[in-house]
Amino acid sequence: MSNLRFKNKLKTQNPNLKTLVLLFCICTSVFICHLIFGIYQLTYAEQLKECDCKAKDTQEIRDCINKQKDSYFKDNRYSEFVEYLGKLCPNNKEAESLKDYYKALARYDQLKYLEETKSWDEYFSKGNDYRDELTSSAENAIKNTTSADKTNIYSRLLLYSFHNDQQDAFVDDALSDLETATLEFAKSGKDISVIKDVADKLAGYSENYKSRQLYKVYSQKLVSSDVKDDVLKDTAASFLQENNLGLSENLYDIYIERVSKSLPKDKLIAELTSIAKEFSYKAKGPKDEAYAEKIFEKIDSLGAKNAFSEELIYLRAFNLEKSKEFVKAKDVYSELLNKFPNSKYQDEARFKIGVIFTYILRDIKKGTDYFTELAQKENVSPYVLSSLYQLGLLKQWGSDNPGAKEYFDKLISRAGDIDSDIVDQAQERLKEIKEEKNLEYNLKTLLDTALKEEFALLSVNNSDLKSDNYRPEKGKDANINTSAQPPASGCLQVEMQYLWAGDLGGLKPAVNQPNFKTSWKYPGTKVIGLVLISPSGISDRSIDMVDVF
Repeated sequence: MSNLRFKNKLKTQNPNLKTLVLLFCICTSVFICHLIFGIYQLTYAEQLKECDCKAKDTQEIRDCINKQKDSYFKDNRYSEFVEYLGKLCPNNKEAESLKDYYKALARYDQLKYLEETKSWDEYFSKGNDYRDELTSSAENAIKNTTSADKTNIYSRLLLYSFHNDQQDAFVDDALSDLETATLEFAKSGKDISVIKDVADKLAGYSENYKSRQLYKVYSQKLVSSDVKDDVLKDTAASFLQENNLGLSENLYDIYIERVSKSLPKDKLIAELTSIAKEFSYKAKGPKDEAYAEKIFEKIDSLGAKNAFSEELIYLRAFNLEKSKEFVKAKDVYSELLNKFPNSKYQDEARFKIGVIFTYILRDIKKGTDYFTELAQKENVSPYVLSSLYQLGLLKQWGSDNPGAKEYFDKLISRAGDIDSDIVDQAQERLKEIKEEKNLEYNLKTLLDTALKEEFALLSVNNSDLKSDNYRPEKGKDANINTSAQPPASGCLQVEMQYLWAGDLGGLKPAVNQPNFKTSWKYPGTKVIGLVLISPSGISDRSIDMVDVF
């Protein structure tokens, strides 16, 4: 009986007992986890501290601090990291300058983080304290090291970045000090990656001249390390893929200088051709059309005219065109026509030569000759129609409306079932002629500035008119913009007028728009014109061409 009563009693109390057992297990598990985690954290911190304090050189100390920094910075615990550094290895003098640098770095990143997250309460209440600690810590690191120490260079780089971000009065001195110290560091023969890091940062701040100088030093140091030709070439190519054009071009220059002395002419030309193609225009990816032309000129200097195929000549002309080297582009397009009269690019080349003669060189007669040659072709193409339009447009500008109407009518008639953006423009011109209206104002101004003698001294393409894609597919967007800035005028804001004209994809941008997005329905070369007007009058004229396919 007693056993039965005990079993029944246990059964009635079982729910509470289960709860107590469950709570006991949970508490025990949490305690064990905390204990293990605490032991792990303590062990890791002690190991790190021991590593720092017993390090024999600053690189070991740097590696140890970096391990901890990554953990703190990942969670944006910048102040905790500064506190950690304050307690770290108090008797290790080797660590002091590094600790100062990392304190400065923590405050720099913390200020950036507060700005990005718009944590204005902390930013305004503690920002000045963080800035003071940043500058004093970086200056201490510099004072206690020499320019042969990478900590010194990185501290100067951090100070420069800080002053540049602030746009304060110290930025020029910080830049000068950084450049001088980096060049001195380069003489030490130590880790040359430091030189590249500084050059990268300067390039990021658009200090292109100084960054190129340091990239050159880095390149020379790399070469003096007896790197093999193939490794040098691969390194240059890798920097190109990183869009580090300055460093890539420096390394390619050194590579070319080397192989020019060792490779036979045919193989050298093949190498140069390959490099030129790498830097040539592409819709996406790194490119430098000017550097590509430099390599093309190198091939020319070798007397290797036969090395230029139809495709290579076209590529060279296209690159020159996109570099706004229109006169040189015209010459190379002409070379293409002379060497390959039946080239698949012949219509495009003739049309572009006509545009360059008319709108850049102010030679309406030669421009008309090229447009006429195209307009007389039996096979209709977008370039034939565009040439008919240009001929009609020039007649209309010259007040020969009957002659203009003849060309526009012929354009529409010959277009037939061929869809073309230019047909719509021809119909607009015919409407103006029928209604006895003047040529559309923007278009007339573009032609006036290109062809009238009174504008002969007007600058061309100072406005840096560009498209973000020179080979868009039909129906795909392209961003057209100009970097032209209003002239300085004391404290008053000067307003510029942007007179856009030409093949704008049916858009009519407002006079206050320095950029716009557009697309075209049909393939062909689209001529875009811009006239800039400041309060003092017309200040610039520009032409660009976008090839839609």
